[in-house]
Amino acid sequence: MKAVFLAGNRVELLKNGGQYFPALLAAIDGAQHEVHLESYIFADDDTGRAIAAALAGAAQRGVATRVMVDGFGAPDFMARLGQDLVAQGAEVMVYRPEVARLRLRRHRLRRLHRKLAVIDRRLAFVGGINIIDDLDRPDLVAPRFDYAVAIEGPLVNPVHAAVRHLWQLLRWASFRRRLPRAPPLATSPPRGGVEASFVVRDNLRHRRDIEEAYLDAIAAARREIILANAYFLPGRRFRHALADAVARGVRVNVLLQGRIEYLLQHYATQALYGSLLGAGVRIFEYRPSFLHAKVAVIDDAWATVGSSNIDPFSLLLAREANVIVRDAHFAEQLRRSLAQAINDDSSEVRAADFRQRSVFRRAASWLAYAAVRLAVGFAGYGGKREYRV
Repeated sequence: MKAVFLAGNRVELLKNGGQYFPALLAAIDGAQHEVHLESYIFADDDTGRAIAAALAGAAQRGVATRVMVDGFGAPDFMARLGQDLVAQGAEVMVYRPEVARLRLRRHRLRRLHRKLAVIDRRLAFVGGINIIDDLDRPDLVAPRFDYAVAIEGPLVNPVHAAVRHLWQLLRWASFRRRLPRAPPLATSPPRGGVEASFVVRDNLRHRRDIEEAYLDAIAAARREIILANAYFLPGRRFRHALADAVARGVRVNVLLQGRIEYLLQHYATQALYGSLLGAGVRIFEYRPSFLHAKVAVIDDAWATVGSSNIDPFSLLLAREANVIVRDAHFAEQLRRSLAQAINDDSSEVRAADFRQRSVFRRAASWLAYAAVRLAVGFAGYGGKREYRV
């Protein structure tokens, strides 16, 4: 389904938790009617407890407060924070609870990976930032590198509809009563001059929407493509689109994870370095901290910020959400931020150096790639040829 763009929005770029969490806390503290929040991870740390306290305060004020977390990403949420929120009057639901963590199940990889919040149907947050401390490990010297956006204007309406729809689905699935009618709040009026679209990936009508939005923008690129992705394992169509862009004279820079956070994804991504470098794509690895961003800037006026990685887990299995912005000022702001990360905090992977990798590292990459293929096949997507090298 093609992205539908709405005019009249104000879209603010928020970098890392240092900008996102204060904005989210202020919005929750100011809520008067309704708060919806979705997060893949909701950690029991300083950040998680601060957000939970603000949500509890909203519930105590009589604000309809609804929190949804993923059963795999936040397996211990209900043991304390979720239970406390329920006690304070909030509603809490867990998407696909992990009741048997060691049992292999075909649909286990279908996760809620979205990070969304909607306050009073007037303000929405969309991005890739989980509810967790930016510096959650002692070996980190810089905050986790990530982005979100704060939205005011007509685009808040489809974000609100999406979180409310998923909440309703889970209530039905758990045999609970239907969600009450939405409070009679006015829909969000124009707040600025930005044209933007809210795009989701689910397992029904919107299976390919995020990927197709990327592919359309890449096909239209004429000068520059900058992608930053935590887990980058693009399928054949996506790789060919990048190669075709390079062949047209487009500069294609990809900023990826330099540190090892998850072994499987880290080494599987490197299995594709050779073909990407051979096509003329420049690859940079971010070093100071974990790169968790899922963003892109194409030419002068197309940008996206969201939760979707460019890998089969996001593009074939998980529920994801991105905002696409067509605005020169916003695109330039994100481009400058990414260019600074590339120039100051990253090292380039050069083809000559990559060819000299040890046999062990090459074998580890291909074994990891095979394991990802196996996992995707186990989830029912083994016949998807676009994810073959």
